[in-house]
Amino acid sequence: MENTEIKRLQSELIAEIDAAKDLKTLNEIRVKALGKAGAITALSKGMRDLPAEERPVFGAQINQLRGAVEESLQNKLNALEQENLLRQLEEEKVDITEPAKDNKLGSVHPIPDVIDRLTDICVDMGFSVVEGPEIESDYYNFEAMNIPKNHPSRDMQDTFFFTDEILLRSQTSAVQAREMETRKPPFKIVCPGKTYRNDSDATHSPVFHQMEGLVVDENISMADLKSMLTILMRRLFGEDTTIRFRPSFFPFTEPSIEVDVSCPSCHGKGCSTCKGTGMLELLGAGIVNPKVLEMSGIDSKKYRGFAFGFGLDRTSMILNGINNIRNLYRNDVRFLEQMK
Repeated sequence: MENTEIKRLQSELIAEIDAAKDLKTLNEIRVKALGKAGAITALSKGMRDLPAEERPVFGAQINQLRGAVEESLQNKLNALEQENLLRQLEEEKVDITEPAKDNKLGSVHPIPDVIDRLTDICVDMGFSVVEGPEIESDYYNFEAMNIPKNHPSRDMQDTFFFTDEILLRSQTSAVQAREMETRKPPFKIVCPGKTYRNDSDATHSPVFHQMEGLVVDENISMADLKSMLTILMRRLFGEDTTIRFRPSFFPFTEPSIEVDVSCPSCHGKGCSTCKGTGMLELLGAGIVNPKVLEMSGIDSKKYRGFAFGFGLDRTSMILNGINNIRNLYRNDVRFLEQMK
């Protein structure tokens, strides 16, 4: 093919490219020119029939043709895409004077919300937040908390066991036991997390949440515990909250106390939430049993400690006026929308 014929083919192809009105037509021209059966590809294959001395010149002409066609194709592609974009912007423009659609916003689930609120308060009071495994050993869950095998207090917790020694933790106290083995006093920690017991009704769930706190230092007393809990409760429920301490029993603390707060719904006057008493039982606490300190390698003659534990699900129910714990786990969007 002479140089004039190559130029004629180039002119024809570029004219077709310039006349293309859409991307589909442009792609058909690209295949016609550069595809496996295209005109330029056929020219390249025909080089093998030429004398050796003519091939370099002919090859250079084909390369020039290919480059010109590819450049023209790219320019036309850019132009068509720009036209499509402008047309789309014109046809799909948004009228900003129209009323906006009703976009529903989510909210923080009540349990993470109360965890965040409590941990923020505790961190502000100097506590560190720690976590531990949910699949736990019998030793850390019970024995290190002064609850040996066959101890009557084990009956208070219907525990999920995998084996005789491995279980789903029934209390976040196990995290405290682990931390006492590795930390040197003085320290202040809180341990929020999931716990598991075989219990299910309107106020109990097989999966629930606790946050337990532990302080170990010299000269710790019940006065320190009561003072700290009073500050904590009033920051959580309000400065007008009344705090009541009652004697109780826990294997890992001695002495032990139950802590009640005035009902935030009626402010102590009596209502259905507090069953007319004006007070709500909220948490357990006490001075750490010296035996627990000794089992963790802490000198109980030099150091003392106090511990406390919240049921976070119950705390969330009290704060949000929720009367059935199952609502926290049903993922019902109607319920969650009320938490806004």
